[in-house]
Amino acid sequence: MKLIKIIFLTTIIFFLNLNLVQSNDKVFFVNLDLLIKETNVGKLILKDIEQLNEKNILQLKKKENELKSLDSEIKKKQNIISKDEFDKEVNRLKQNIQKFNNLKNRLVSEIENKKNKELKEFFIKISPVIQNYMDNNSIDILLDQKNVFMSKKSSDITATLIEEINKKFN
Repeated sequence: MKLIKIIFLTTIIFFLNLNLVQSNDKVFFVNLDLLIKETNVGKLILKDIEQLNEKNILQLKKKENELKSLDSEIKKKQNIISKDEFDKEVNRLKQNIQKFNNLKNRLVSEIENKKNKELKEFFIKISPVIQNYMDNNSIDILLDQKNVFMSKKSSDITATLIEEINKKFN
């Protein structure tokens, strides 16, 4: 019986001491969205993508207005022209709508590809600056703010990294 008590107490003490382990790693986090929006390099990328998007929207609106006017013309002619002629016009309209949808999908895809490419190049460009900052400040782990549930405000180094990146790329 004494042996069982000793083993039981030893086991409890062993498991209670496991919770006392502490880490010496320096862990910080950064808001990547803010890093893109507030750095000079990121602002240029976002401006370029926004301009391309606006150009595409204007082009699509123009095509859409053309399709609407074509549709209204067909509706006006519906009772005037023959059934065969009407069907041909409707088929042409459907083909134009399909071309419009294909164009829209292609433009959206091009914007997404450009955005992904530009952001990838952005992170490749700023990675040495961030790595240098981490080395100089003995930071072991840097997380994206989206993946952090709770932390001290002092663990957020976004503003400092924005300054460092703007100094490097001005």
